[in-house]
Amino acid sequence: VQLQASGGGLVQAGGSLRLSCAASGRTFSSFTMGWFRQDPGREREFVAAIRWSDGSTVYADSLKGQFTISRDTAKNTVNLQMNSLKPEDTAVYYCTGKGYGYYNLRLASTYDYWGQGTLVTVSS
Repeated sequence: VQLQASGGGLVQAGGSLRLSCAASGRTFSSFTMGWFRQDPGREREFVAAIRWSDGSTVYADSLKGQFTISRDTAKNTVNLQMNSLKPEDTAVYYCTGKGYGYYNLRLASTYDYWGQGTLVTVSS
């Protein structure tokens, strides 16, 4: 399985960015896909997850309403729409995949596959 994240960049506070994760290497019907983020010196933080089969979603409580995760099953992509960005949203964002099961989604250790990360920088 390969996960290729893209879409990061520099944005001013209050702006928006859309991250995309291209998934390849197998069928993903049983997968749950997620996004995490990490600041240097901090633990990897759960952002959101989506079940491939039916689009069910889970969000970090602090990001609910600000970020939206979606998937495009025809293109095998998972997207993260980020609105009203704040400087504290600055981090490397990682796309991740869990092969089976829709549980423990807030734990980084539950995921089987990780992309390389894309840097999001929000300036004040």
